[in-house]
Amino acid sequence: MLDVKNSIDNLEWTTTHHLAHIQNQHPFMRRWAVQFELAYTDFRVIQLALQLDGQYPELLADFSKTYEDIHNFEFAFAGDGLDGFNQQFGDQINVYASQVDHFEDLIDQLRDLES
Repeated sequence: MLDVKNSIDNLEWTTTHHLAHIQNQHPFMRRWAVQFELAYTDFRVIQLALQLDGQYPELLADFSKTYEDIHNFEFAFAGDGLDGFNQQFGDQINVYASQVDHFEDLIDQLRDLES
């Protein structure tokens, strides 16, 4: 697989910190939006590396689906701030946290491939 270590590290940091930011009910800030955009780019880099490698279709599918689910939560916050997120997903914060936990497991699998 292509060397995507920096993308993996950034994507993991961003998803876990964005979850904590929202769980702690912090307001939207510009830095959050920039991180959100960069994380999506990192996701696509990793996704492309997995596609080009072709050896891990199940991991690719799970990685893609899980991040897309996380992205939906983050997109609500990026687009409509904390109030908008709470209106749309406030009762699903545990689902969001569960997706991030599963994503961290997938990140560990990706790191194992790089070793």
